[in-house]
Amino acid sequence: MKKLITGALPVILLLILIASFLQFGPLGLLKTAFPPVEQIAFEKVILEKDKITAHIINDGPDEVTISQVLINDAYNQFHITQSTLKRLEKAVVHMDYPWSETLPLSIKLVSSSGLTFEKEIEVATPTPVPDARYILSFAVIGLYVGVIPVFLGLLWLPFLRNLSRRWYDFFLSLTVGLLVFLLIDALEGALELTTEVPQALQGVSLVTIGFFLPYLILQAISKRGPIDVTKKGVMHHTLRLSYMIALGIGLHNMGEGLAIGSAFSVGEITLGSLLVIGFMMHNLTEGIAIVAPITKHKEDNILRHLMTLGLIAGGPTIIGAWIGGFAFSQIWSLIFLSVGVGAIFHVVVEIVKYMRKETQTTIFTFTNVGGFLAGLFVMYATGLFVF
Repeated sequence: MKKLITGALPVILLLILIASFLQFGPLGLLKTAFPPVEQIAFEKVILEKDKITAHIINDGPDEVTISQVLINDAYNQFHITQSTLKRLEKAVVHMDYPWSETLPLSIKLVSSSGLTFEKEIEVATPTPVPDARYILSFAVIGLYVGVIPVFLGLLWLPFLRNLSRRWYDFFLSLTVGLLVFLLIDALEGALELTTEVPQALQGVSLVTIGFFLPYLILQAISKRGPIDVTKKGVMHHTLRLSYMIALGIGLHNMGEGLAIGSAFSVGEITLGSLLVIGFMMHNLTEGIAIVAPITKHKEDNILRHLMTLGLIAGGPTIIGAWIGGFAFSQIWSLIFLSVGVGAIFHVVVEIVKYMRKETQTTIFTFTNVGGFLAGLFVMYATGLFVF
């Protein structure tokens, strides 16, 4: 009990200090000397026939009262579930407005102090609703983007199995290059999203947590002890490595599905189509990364494992397309991308450790360096078709 009290004492005293500052400190004087800091963030906007619904959140430190709404610079009637919002409180703004498809749309919220918070929609289009038609459409898009290209890439297994040890090392290094490119690509996307999520939710902190969470968990799982591959029913190390690669790629492909689904949901059909074509070419090479570790390992149920690996790597694209199309959220996109970065980083570390263990010498040979650079170049070349 004494240890508990001594451990909690500094925290209790700090809480008393904070309460004292709020009650008796100079906060009231500062509030009268400076204007309030108001900030409203749009979480999402839903467009229906002659109706607009905006989901908002108070992203600032001070209380905000929404008093007026302008649509295309004209005052418009509205109904809000809660006009005065405290920090991190949310509200839904309902507006009747005969908006026109394919035309731009501007929504401005005006606070009681006269500040405006704007949301620009470049191309107005009805927000998809989760009916059978759209569910099937986004599922088909996910199949085209993630599942089918990954399975096509798995067909390289017979070709890779006929290669010498030197070329085996080349394709393992190429796998590392592919994954490093995906890692940097996902990290860049996550950092870009930090500017779009509410500042109060600390986007960079979410990226940090999302990165370390899967990485440390996978590290702990991989350190559970040596694997006796002679024991029946125990997965071989190289096959387990392929499963980890498929998982990391699957988390990354969920982010791709989010991008495609959100593009179609806001009416950017051309952009969505280009993303589909580009990601199809991108994901074909991911099959090499998945099967490269098992090219020298003979597995009795290899077909079953290949089917499972393909679904793990490609299936999340469908889930991402559904989320992006029906309930796009910058926060969930940020979390998925960050988790994907951490998972891919763990896989890269494991592959490098495996290569070093197998070679017993330096991994920086001309063959390995050439494979790594080839992987970067392949992903860069296919990425040119994304936009």
